[in-house]
Amino acid sequence: MPRVSKRAKKPASRSKRRTTKVKAKAKADRKSSKPVVAIVYASTSDEPVMRECEHVLEQFGIPHEQHLFSAHRQPEKTAAFAQNARKRGLRVIIAGAGMAAHLPGVIASMTTLPVLGVPLCGSAFEGYDSLLSMVQMPGGVPVGTLAVGKAGAKNAALLAIQILALSEPGLVRKLDQLKRNLEAGEKI
Repeated sequence: MPRVSKRAKKPASRSKRRTTKVKAKAKADRKSSKPVVAIVYASTSDEPVMRECEHVLEQFGIPHEQHLFSAHRQPEKTAAFAQNARKRGLRVIIAGAGMAAHLPGVIASMTTLPVLGVPLCGSAFEGYDSLLSMVQMPGGVPVGTLAVGKAGAKNAALLAIQILALSEPGLVRKLDQLKRNLEAGEKI
């Protein structure tokens, strides 16, 4: 017969219960299949670069989605996406764009979610035109702009993870491990 302890268990403090609930919710959110990060880009030629975002998010187990649409050729679709992103549970948007690079700015103008812009090569200027377009956003329409190309795509995913980590302690531990790995010479 199993032995039963007669000692009453002391109830957890209120703050400990709250912390436990927050941790459980963060873990459940991350494990769910509901995307919290969106990766958007305007052309199939952008896909190989933007796939770098996907690889990094997958390494961290971040649920995400991808969309292919253009701010110029599909303005209604772009607007609907931006305006409904928060309602759908997204927490960060990564937008890659080349040349005039309007996609991140158009999305940022229609949502209060963080928008991270990845300038892409698409012209004779090798992405510098995109970079300048993104960093020249008017006051009130912020776009966090990363480096041109694959490095920018990787860093956009990492920055999205750092934003998510503000409310998810488990991601902080994974980011700390990544820093140690990078110090040891590993590449992302």
